[in-house]
Amino acid sequence: MPDAKKNVAVLGAGLIGTDLVSKVHHSKTLDCRLVVGRDRASLGLRRAADMGCATSAGGIEALLESEPCGIVFDASSADAHAEHWARLRSTGTTLIDLTPTQLGTMVVPPVNGQAALEHRHINLVSCGGQAALPVLHAVARHCVPQYIEVVSTGASASAGPATRRNLDQYIALTQAAIRCFTGVPEAKVMVNLTPARPAPPFRVAMTVLAPGLRPRLVRSAVTAAAAKVRAYAPGFAITSLAVDDDRICVAVEVTAAGGRIPRYAGNLDLINAAAVLLAEQYAAARSC
Repeated sequence: MPDAKKNVAVLGAGLIGTDLVSKVHHSKTLDCRLVVGRDRASLGLRRAADMGCATSAGGIEALLESEPCGIVFDASSADAHAEHWARLRSTGTTLIDLTPTQLGTMVVPPVNGQAALEHRHINLVSCGGQAALPVLHAVARHCVPQYIEVVSTGASASAGPATRRNLDQYIALTQAAIRCFTGVPEAKVMVNLTPARPAPPFRVAMTVLAPGLRPRLVRSAVTAAAAKVRAYAPGFAITSLAVDDDRICVAVEVTAAGGRIPRYAGNLDLINAAAVLLAEQYAAARSC
Protein backbone atom coordinates (compact mmCIF):
# COMPACT_ATOMS: atom_id res chain seq x y z
CA MET A 1 0.00 0.00 0.00
CA PRO A 2 1.30 3.49 -0.79
CA ASP A 3 2.18 5.73 2.12
CA ALA A 4 -0.06 8.59 3.16
CA LYS A 5 0.57 12.04 1.79
CA LYS A 6 3.89 13.63 2.71
CA ASN A 7 3.55 16.35 5.34
CA VAL A 8 4.91 19.72 4.24
CA ALA A 9 5.06 23.20 5.72
CA VAL A 10 5.42 26.65 4.18
CA LEU A 11 7.58 29.37 5.72
CA GLY A 12 6.28 32.70 4.46
CA ALA A 13 2.75 33.92 3.78
CA GLY A 14 3.37 36.45 1.02
CA LEU A 15 2.53 36.12 -2.69
CA ILE A 16 4.79 33.11 -3.23
CA GLY A 17 3.79 31.35 -0.03
CA THR A 18 0.07 31.80 -0.68
CA ASP A 19 0.30 30.31 -4.17
CA LEU A 20 2.46 27.46 -2.86
CA VAL A 21 -0.26 26.55 -0.37
CA SER A 22 -2.82 26.51 -3.17
CA LYS A 23 -0.66 24.24 -5.33
CA VAL A 24 0.05 21.86 -2.45
CA HIS A 25 -3.69 21.85 -1.64
CA HIS A 26 -4.31 20.32 -5.09
CA SER A 27 -1.42 17.82 -4.91
CA LYS A 28 -2.18 14.11 -4.71
CA THR A 29 0.98 13.35 -2.70
CA LEU A 30 1.56 16.40 -0.46
CA ASP A 31 -0.37 17.64 2.58
CA CYS A 32 0.26 21.17 3.89
CA ARG A 33 0.17 20.87 7.66
CA LEU A 34 1.37 24.35 8.63
CA VAL A 35 1.83 27.82 7.13
CA VAL A 36 4.06 30.15 9.11
CA GLY A 37 4.25 33.91 8.82
CA ARG A 38 5.04 36.85 11.09
CA ASP A 39 1.85 38.92 10.90
CA ARG A 40 -1.23 37.28 12.37
CA ALA A 41 -3.48 39.61 10.37
CA SER A 42 -1.82 38.95 7.00
CA LEU A 43 -3.99 38.09 4.01
CA GLY A 44 -1.76 35.09 3.25
CA LEU A 45 -2.38 33.44 6.61
CA ARG A 46 -6.11 34.07 6.31
CA ARG A 47 -6.20 32.46 2.88
CA ALA A 48 -4.17 29.48 4.12
CA ALA A 49 -6.64 29.02 6.96
CA ASP A 50 -9.52 29.16 4.47
CA MET A 51 -7.89 26.23 2.65
CA GLY A 52 -7.87 24.21 5.86
CA CYS A 53 -4.22 24.69 6.86
CA ALA A 54 -3.03 25.32 10.39
CA THR A 55 -1.35 28.72 10.57
CA SER A 56 0.96 30.57 12.93
CA ALA A 57 2.54 34.01 13.13
CA GLY A 58 5.37 32.65 15.27
CA GLY A 59 8.07 32.34 12.61
CA ILE A 60 10.65 29.54 12.65
CA GLU A 61 10.02 28.85 16.33
CA ALA A 62 6.42 27.86 15.59
CA LEU A 63 7.61 25.45 12.91
CA LEU A 64 10.16 23.83 15.23
CA GLU A 65 7.52 23.39 17.93
CA SER A 66 5.01 21.77 15.57
CA GLU A 67 4.66 18.20 14.34
CA PRO A 68 7.73 17.42 12.17
CA CYS A 69 7.30 17.82 8.41
CA GLY A 70 9.34 15.92 5.85
CA ILE A 71 9.53 18.90 3.52
CA VAL A 72 9.58 22.63 4.24
CA PHE A 73 9.26 25.30 1.55
CA ASP A 74 11.04 28.52 2.47
CA ALA A 75 9.19 31.38 0.80
CA SER A 76 10.31 34.04 3.27
CA SER A 77 13.38 36.13 2.41
CA ALA A 78 17.07 35.66 1.63
CA ASP A 79 17.95 37.43 4.87
CA ALA A 80 16.04 34.89 6.97
CA HIS A 81 16.90 31.73 5.07
CA ALA A 82 20.35 31.06 6.54
CA GLU A 83 18.87 30.97 10.04
CA HIS A 84 16.04 28.73 8.89
CA TRP A 85 18.47 26.17 7.48
CA ALA A 86 20.69 26.36 10.57
CA ARG A 87 17.69 25.61 12.77
CA LEU A 88 16.27 22.85 10.56
CA ARG A 89 19.49 21.10 9.54
CA SER A 90 19.47 18.65 12.46
CA THR A 91 15.76 17.78 12.17
CA GLY A 92 16.01 15.60 9.06
CA THR A 93 13.71 17.93 7.11
CA THR A 94 14.31 18.61 3.43
CA LEU A 95 14.32 22.37 2.87
CA ILE A 96 13.34 23.73 -0.55
CA ASP A 97 14.52 27.32 -0.78
CA LEU A 98 12.59 29.76 -2.98
CA THR A 99 14.64 32.75 -1.78
CA PRO A 100 17.71 33.96 -3.70
CA THR A 101 20.45 32.80 -1.36
CA GLN A 102 23.64 31.13 -2.51
CA LEU A 103 23.09 28.27 -0.10
CA GLY A 104 22.06 24.70 -0.83
CA THR A 105 22.23 22.74 -4.08
CA MET A 106 20.95 24.67 -7.10
CA VAL A 107 18.22 22.69 -8.87
CA VAL A 108 16.26 23.38 -12.07
CA PRO A 109 13.92 20.42 -12.81
CA PRO A 110 14.66 19.90 -16.55
CA VAL A 111 18.40 20.37 -15.98
CA ASN A 112 19.26 18.43 -12.82
CA GLY A 113 15.98 17.55 -11.15
CA GLN A 114 17.33 14.22 -9.90
CA ALA A 115 19.73 16.13 -7.65
CA ALA A 116 16.80 17.02 -5.45
CA LEU A 117 16.57 13.39 -4.38
CA GLU A 118 20.19 13.35 -3.22
CA HIS A 119 20.23 16.49 -1.06
CA ARG A 120 18.24 17.95 1.82
CA HIS A 121 18.91 21.61 1.08
CA ILE A 122 17.56 22.60 -2.35
CA ASN A 123 18.03 26.05 -3.89
CA LEU A 124 15.63 26.98 -6.71
CA VAL A 125 17.81 29.92 -7.84
CA SER A 126 15.17 32.49 -8.90
CA CYS A 127 12.07 32.76 -11.04
CA GLY A 128 14.19 34.23 -13.84
CA GLY A 129 16.64 31.37 -13.44
CA GLN A 130 13.85 28.80 -13.65
CA ALA A 131 12.68 30.43 -16.90
CA ALA A 132 16.08 30.88 -18.54
CA LEU A 133 18.23 27.98 -17.38
CA PRO A 134 16.37 25.11 -19.11
CA VAL A 135 16.83 26.95 -22.42
CA LEU A 136 20.40 28.09 -21.80
CA HIS A 137 21.54 24.67 -20.60
CA ALA A 138 20.03 23.03 -23.69
CA VAL A 139 21.71 25.57 -25.97
CA ALA A 140 25.08 25.15 -24.26
CA ARG A 141 25.08 21.46 -25.14
CA HIS A 142 25.45 22.46 -28.81
CA CYS A 143 27.93 25.31 -28.58
CA VAL A 144 30.59 26.95 -26.43
CA PRO A 145 28.98 30.17 -25.13
CA GLN A 146 31.28 33.13 -24.62
CA TYR A 147 28.74 35.54 -23.13
CA ILE A 148 25.14 35.26 -21.93
CA GLU A 149 22.77 38.08 -21.09
CA VAL A 150 19.36 37.61 -19.47
CA VAL A 151 16.79 40.38 -19.02
CA SER A 152 13.69 39.59 -16.94
CA THR A 153 10.65 41.85 -16.93
CA GLY A 154 7.81 41.37 -14.50
CA ALA A 155 4.79 43.29 -13.32
CA SER A 156 5.41 45.42 -10.23
CA ALA A 157 2.38 43.82 -8.57
CA SER A 158 4.01 40.38 -8.81
CA ALA A 159 6.99 41.39 -6.66
CA GLY A 160 6.35 41.54 -2.93
CA PRO A 161 8.43 43.40 -0.33
CA ALA A 162 10.86 40.51 0.24
CA THR A 163 11.50 40.14 -3.50
CA ARG A 164 12.25 43.83 -3.82
CA ARG A 165 14.64 43.77 -0.87
CA ASN A 166 16.47 40.80 -2.35
CA LEU A 167 17.00 42.00 -5.93
CA ASP A 168 20.80 42.23 -5.55
CA GLN A 169 20.91 38.63 -4.28
CA TYR A 170 18.52 37.58 -7.07
CA ILE A 171 20.85 38.98 -9.73
CA ALA A 172 24.04 37.57 -8.18
CA LEU A 173 22.60 34.09 -7.72
CA THR A 174 21.06 33.93 -11.20
CA GLN A 175 24.38 34.96 -12.77
CA ALA A 176 26.20 32.30 -10.73
CA ALA A 177 23.68 29.66 -11.79
CA ILE A 178 24.04 30.56 -15.47
CA ARG A 179 27.82 30.19 -15.24
CA CYS A 180 27.44 26.89 -13.38
CA PHE A 181 24.94 25.25 -15.74
CA THR A 182 26.35 26.50 -19.05
CA GLY A 183 30.08 26.92 -18.45
CA VAL A 184 29.97 30.45 -19.85
CA PRO A 185 32.81 32.67 -18.53
CA GLU A 186 30.68 35.82 -18.38
CA ALA A 187 26.97 36.26 -17.65
CA LYS A 188 24.93 39.37 -17.04
CA VAL A 189 21.42 39.48 -15.52
CA MET A 190 19.08 42.47 -15.43
CA VAL A 191 15.66 42.76 -13.81
CA ASN A 192 12.87 45.20 -14.66
CA LEU A 193 9.69 45.71 -12.63
CA THR A 194 7.10 47.57 -14.64
CA PRO A 195 3.99 49.36 -13.33
CA ALA A 196 2.36 49.20 -16.77
CA ARG A 197 -1.39 48.67 -16.96
CA PRO A 198 -2.68 46.25 -17.88
CA ALA A 199 0.06 44.29 -16.13
CA PRO A 200 2.17 42.36 -18.66
CA PRO A 201 3.05 38.68 -18.24
CA PHE A 202 6.49 37.67 -17.02
CA ARG A 203 9.01 37.87 -19.86
CA VAL A 204 12.63 36.77 -20.13
CA ALA A 205 14.90 37.72 -23.03
CA MET A 206 18.15 35.80 -23.50
CA THR A 207 21.13 36.57 -25.71
CA VAL A 208 23.94 34.04 -26.19
CA LEU A 209 27.15 34.80 -28.05
CA ALA A 210 28.90 31.68 -29.30
CA PRO A 211 31.01 30.95 -32.40
CA GLY A 212 30.08 28.42 -35.07
CA LEU A 213 26.39 27.97 -34.23
CA ARG A 214 24.30 25.37 -36.03
CA PRO A 215 20.82 26.94 -36.25
CA ARG A 216 18.85 23.74 -36.76
CA LEU A 217 20.34 22.04 -33.71
CA VAL A 218 19.87 25.15 -31.56
CA ARG A 219 16.22 25.54 -32.54
CA SER A 220 15.53 21.89 -31.81
CA ALA A 221 17.22 22.16 -28.42
CA VAL A 222 15.20 25.26 -27.44
CA THR A 223 11.92 23.65 -28.53
CA ALA A 224 12.65 20.48 -26.56
CA ALA A 225 13.62 22.45 -23.45
CA ALA A 226 10.39 24.47 -23.59
CA ALA A 227 8.33 21.28 -23.84
CA LYS A 228 9.96 19.94 -20.67
CA VAL A 229 9.09 23.10 -18.74
CA ARG A 230 5.50 23.10 -20.01
CA ALA A 231 5.05 19.63 -18.55
CA TYR A 232 4.80 21.25 -15.08
CA ALA A 233 4.26 24.94 -15.97
CA PRO A 234 1.80 25.04 -18.90
CA GLY A 235 2.01 28.83 -19.22
CA PHE A 236 5.64 28.71 -20.44
CA ALA A 237 6.05 29.67 -24.10
CA ILE A 238 8.83 30.62 -26.52
CA THR A 239 7.73 33.87 -28.18
CA SER A 240 10.73 34.48 -30.43
CA LEU A 241 13.88 32.66 -31.50
CA ALA A 242 16.59 33.93 -33.84
CA VAL A 243 19.91 32.22 -34.60
CA ASP A 244 22.76 33.35 -36.82
CA ASP A 245 26.44 32.40 -37.02
CA ASP A 246 27.44 33.65 -33.57
CA ARG A 247 24.33 34.92 -31.77
CA ILE A 248 21.19 33.38 -30.32
CA CYS A 249 18.27 35.53 -29.19
CA VAL A 250 15.43 33.80 -27.34
CA ALA A 251 12.42 35.33 -25.63
CA VAL A 252 10.03 33.45 -23.35
CA GLU A 253 6.76 34.46 -21.76
CA VAL A 254 5.24 32.82 -18.69
CA THR A 255 1.63 33.18 -17.59
CA ALA A 256 0.18 31.76 -14.41
CA ALA A 257 -2.18 28.83 -14.83
CA GLY A 258 -4.81 29.11 -12.11
CA GLY A 259 -4.10 29.10 -8.39
CA ARG A 260 -4.23 32.15 -6.14
CA ILE A 261 -2.26 34.53 -8.33
CA PRO A 262 -3.20 36.53 -11.46
CA ARG A 263 -2.20 35.40 -14.93
CA TYR A 264 0.54 38.01 -15.22
CA ALA A 265 2.40 36.56 -12.22
CA GLY A 266 4.00 33.80 -14.27
CA ASN A 267 7.28 34.32 -12.41
CA LEU A 268 5.68 33.12 -9.18
CA ASP A 269 3.75 30.33 -10.87
CA LEU A 270 6.90 28.95 -12.48
CA ILE A 271 9.14 28.77 -9.42
CA ASN A 272 6.29 27.41 -7.30
CA ALA A 273 5.45 24.75 -9.89
CA ALA A 274 9.11 23.70 -9.86
CA ALA A 275 9.12 23.54 -6.06
CA VAL A 276 5.99 21.39 -5.87
CA LEU A 277 7.22 19.10 -8.65
CA LEU A 278 10.47 18.44 -6.78
CA ALA A 279 8.61 17.87 -3.51
CA GLU A 280 6.27 15.40 -5.19
CA GLN A 281 9.20 13.53 -6.72
CA TYR A 282 10.90 13.44 -3.34
CA ALA A 283 7.73 12.12 -1.68
CA ALA A 284 7.32 9.45 -4.37
CA ALA A 285 10.93 8.31 -4.01
CA ARG A 286 10.62 8.02 -0.23
CA SER A 287 7.39 6.00 -0.46
CA CYS A 288 8.87 3.28 -2.70
